[in-house]
Amino acid sequence: MMSGPGDEIAAAEGRGRGELRASHADREQTIEMLKAAFVQGRLAKGEFDLRVGQAFAARTFAELAAVTASLPAKPATAKPPAPVRTDIEPPVVRPGPLLAVATAVCACVWMFGFLVPGVVLLVYLTTLIYLFVLAMTLWLGAAVVVESWIKRRSGGGRGRIRVVPARPGRRVC
Repeated sequence: MMSGPGDEIAAAEGRGRGELRASHADREQTIEMLKAAFVQGRLAKGEFDLRVGQAFAARTFAELAAVTASLPAKPATAKPPAPVRTDIEPPVVRPGPLLAVATAVCACVWMFGFLVPGVVLLVYLTTLIYLFVLAMTLWLGAAVVVESWIKRRSGGGRGRIRVVPARPGRRVC
């Protein structure tokens, strides 16, 4: 009795897929599964290395299945993707460096005014400029605080239209 190519496939199906030899592509697919489990934190580094070695040494589908059979289950819920910001907000103005420089300049001019007589006008002028910068910085800071308060109170957007659903039996024009 002669056997043909179909008989080999039928014999292999009768034995089950586990006894069939695994190809290099099958081993690579198993290693990719192990990599995914390692990245997701379901495998420790040592266990990952051990299982990759077992996958390279596996000759049959049954041996490959044994490498991935005891993998911990995937997390039940996936983390939602981070929200994408559609509106770009202007950068927040930080008045600290400006105030630090203005204070240092004013202090130096005052020290110079105490040491050198006759520069009183320079001291007064510097003091007036410093007070102006201080007032503008405080005003700007207050404006930023008020603007953020208004945004939080209004729900984050300006000119937003609130849609109210109509009640049953109420006529909408």
